[in-house]
Amino acid sequence: MIYKGRCHCGKVAFEVEGEINGAMACNCSICSRKGTLMWFVPREKLRLLTPENEISTYTFNKHVIKHRFCPTCGIHPYGEGVDPNGNSMAAINIRCIEGIDLASVPVQNYDGLSL
Repeated sequence: MIYKGRCHCGKVAFEVEGEINGAMACNCSICSRKGTLMWFVPREKLRLLTPENEISTYTFNKHVIKHRFCPTCGIHPYGEGVDPNGNSMAAINIRCIEGIDLASVPVQNYDGLSL
């Protein structure tokens, strides 16, 4: 299935292909403040509808995860990084996907605060 997503103002828009079978809620310092529910997909399944140079990036700590956000409204629709095997991944904030019932998505908690 192909899902459409965007930030609040619509400046950052994307499509992502896959099946949302679950999401992860992380309690690290940035995820807990943003309130993201992350769905991980291979990076090639994410298609940006906004030119990448119009999307802002924030990194911290080891600077290995690119937290992407809209420079206008500040919403973080996705992030980018690599999995333990070195594969490029995207962490989609399912709160930014249009038309899904968030209550129907199982959420797994992750203790990122302890890392």
